[in-house]
Amino acid sequence: MIALGIKLVIAHVLGDFVFQPTRWVESKKRRKHKSIYLYLHGLVHLVSLLVMLQFKWSLWLSISLIVFSHLIIDLLKLNLDGVLNSRLVFAFDQAFHLLVIGLVLYINYPDEIEFGKIYSQDYLLILLSILLLTFVSSIVMKTIMSKWEMIEDNPKDSLQSAGKYIGILERLFVFTFIVLNQWSALGLLIAAKSVFRFSDLSRAKDRKLTEYVLIGTLLSFGLAISTALLYQYLKIKL
Repeated sequence: MIALGIKLVIAHVLGDFVFQPTRWVESKKRRKHKSIYLYLHGLVHLVSLLVMLQFKWSLWLSISLIVFSHLIIDLLKLNLDGVLNSRLVFAFDQAFHLLVIGLVLYINYPDEIEFGKIYSQDYLLILLSILLLTFVSSIVMKTIMSKWEMIEDNPKDSLQSAGKYIGILERLFVFTFIVLNQWSALGLLIAAKSVFRFSDLSRAKDRKLTEYVLIGTLLSFGLAISTALLYQYLKIKL
């Protein structure tokens, strides 16, 4: 099952990313179902699947399901483009393609996929950790840091919500390093962040900014380390 899943994902990546020129994408956006490149795109997926599956015609049903569903999903994406957020449309597009691949795996290996594992203690513990590192920690950080306001900072000089996403990625990296027992990698992460922050901290009146960044960084790292240690403790106890 795993081997088939890998082959199907490789075929998807080849068709959707490697062998799809920019002009095909632009043509599909303009002409939608009238674009010849939409159907060439489906043909590329068909060839990619046949090559990766070594022309096993016994899987014709699975191949047909993937190719036709891919065209339908792409048509929906093209019609939603400009109506919904492009990033959201892209995420849904890829998610539905992967869901179809998952369905194909289930059709071919119904006895090897156990949905009950989703509710196992290990998966639930990982889900809890991710929620703590993302949504909960972000709100905690915002609440604590709202005590100070950096008036000299111009919001237009930075990307919208960039600090929030940097913090989330930072905590996820810290959590992963600790779970993998790679504590030394935390030093590399701190050093990399210090290098990128050097230009900000070298400004005039940088004492307040230095203290603000330091408090935010230590708080973010502290939340991530606490979550990782809690995860490891609960995993041992469970």
